Amino acid sequence: MMKEAWPTELRLHDNGTRLSIQFDDASSYDLSAEYLRVESPSAEVQGHSPAERKTVGGKRAVRIVEVAPVGNYAVRLDFDDGHNTGIYSWAYFAQLGREQDAKWAAYLSELAAKGLSR
Repeated sequence: MMKEAWPTELRLHDNGTRLSIQFDDASSYDLSAEYLRVESPSAEVQGHSPAERKTVGGKRAVRIVEVAPVGNYAVRLDFDDGHNTGIYSWAYFAQLGREQDAKWAAYLSELAAKGLSR
């Protein structure tokens, strides 16, 4: 079994509009608050099945106001729009980083298809 990458640094930048995360396998990602908000692992966004997943628009200016540890496996991100129910595991952060281009392109397509704006 492959060892999961462990974060060595988690840091907010630009007044909470970006979060950078570095892992002990030398990978690092710079993720926008907007991307993290619209890809929140919460049931509010993801639903309880893929069919229930929601496309969240209007988050271009969202900011992260707090990063709260959850045990030693994750953090909860509190956003300035009041959303704070997503628990971001280290594995989920790594997945969001690795798949950022594809996930962001899919998100932009969903917004366009549903007539929503960022």
